Amino acid sequence: MRVGGRAVLVVLLAATLASGFSTVLAHQAVRASGGETATWRLAVLNTSFWYGWALLALPLGLLSKRLRIDRSPRLAVPIHIVAVLTAAAAHLAIQTTAQVGVLWHSLALEHPEAALANDWVAEWLRVFPIELTQLIDWELVTGAGIVGLVHAVFYYRETQQRALREAQLETRLVEAQLQTLQHQLHPHFLFNTLHAISTLMHRDVSAAERMLVRLGDLLRITLDTAARPEVRLSEEIEFLEKYVQIEQVRLGDRLTTLFDIETDVLDAAVPTLILQPIVENAIEHGIAPLGVPGRLTVSAKRDGEMLVMTVGDSGPGPSERVMASLFSGIGLSNTRARLTHQFGAHYRFEFTHRPGGFAVLIAIPFRRDAAGALSAFVA
Repeated sequence: MRVGGRAVLVVLLAATLASGFSTVLAHQAVRASGGETATWRLAVLNTSFWYGWALLALPLGLLSKRLRIDRSPRLAVPIHIVAVLTAAAAHLAIQTTAQVGVLWHSLALEHPEAALANDWVAEWLRVFPIELTQLIDWELVTGAGIVGLVHAVFYYRETQQRALREAQLETRLVEAQLQTLQHQLHPHFLFNTLHAISTLMHRDVSAAERMLVRLGDLLRITLDTAARPEVRLSEEIEFLEKYVQIEQVRLGDRLTTLFDIETDVLDAAVPTLILQPIVENAIEHGIAPLGVPGRLTVSAKRDGEMLVMTVGDSGPGPSERVMASLFSGIGLSNTRARLTHQFGAHYRFEFTHRPGGFAVLIAIPFRRDAAGALSAFVA
């Protein structure tokens, strides 16, 4: 049903309820004062009052919709004044008709001959000016109140629609910012990988070729997920495995890896490439410079309503100078920015020195990805 149809039904329902309620009150007031009158007469008078305004509210509402005071006050104000005056006079005419009709019907029941001789039109013309002088101020207030109420409803709807549009624009802005941050990561790790390949070309051509093949696999996964702000954790882990394989070609036995991922979080939704910069920094700063075998650990588990992901390495951890450079670099600064954009204050991004290494922790609200079924994970 259209909004206009609902509005008509609401107005008519309100008039019906008000008519019934005021009729009951009038009947009780008459009885309390010791008088007597037929209930149907009270019902006619109260129904004419409320239904009269209900019917007049419809044209007043349509006029308010088409001619808003806030949009064209010079034209709208005088027209609405005339409309309220006309509606008030029309409502008094409806009430006068109901009153004279009830009196005429009562007279016809009690004195049929007198009713036939009574001039109904003359009686109406006698009563209407009296009603007009006594009640016109109340009728004007009611008519103006209807116009004001209709305008208030329109203002409220426009405010709600404006708030919805602003929320949608803000959401699209955040999505655009997230995509910009995410797209900055692609050339970042691609440049680093190509630099590693160029270095290998001078030492081990076959290793460089293997690295290029695995880079192709990595780029395929990247293209599949480039337009998605979120992926399942299982997809993120698959990407990391491909990336670590490339690094193992470069570092050989100096790099061993362990993925410790709980099965029940594999279908959790995570921001795309959220762990790659952290893994890259762990290898570049925690393992590669040492010249001795190192260990990379990636773990994920659920802790209440949070998904906790940790990337650790067996290195001594960065110095204060290196730590500062990590925050100023593209990878980790973008990671923090993406987390803030997507989760506000509802996340953790922590660095921890621990016995035998250094770890970075990311905790985000746990939410299962509904895009597809759980994919198999092979450690």
